[in-house]
Amino acid sequence: MHELGIMFHVVKKVEAIVLENGLAEVEALVLQIGELSPVVPQYIRACYPAAVDGTVLQNTKLEIETLPANARCGSCGKVYNLIEHCRTCPSCGSEEFELLCGREFSIKEIRAR
Repeated sequence: MHELGIMFHVVKKVEAIVLENGLAEVEALVLQIGELSPVVPQYIRACYPAAVDGTVLQNTKLEIETLPANARCGSCGKVYNLIEHCRTCPSCGSEEFELLCGREFSIKEIRAR
């Protein structure tokens, strides 16, 4: 489970942003995780309390937004969700595609009070 290491890195990054911007208190941390990301949201949620323990973020809420795995068909140009359609274009049946999004892992928002 590499998610614990990832969360320690995220916490350090957020602490630096909090300090740099003089924020008194952080209410929530919002992460965006793509459907095809190697980072598992369930594991992020599970290790979050350990990663924030003893930090300025220990009383914050974690919110995770899942970003869809969208692709553009290489044959007809239709945009569709790869997972929902098993990597096959629902319009023409082609399996050629360009991935548009779905591998992301990012800090979207640090919500301060």
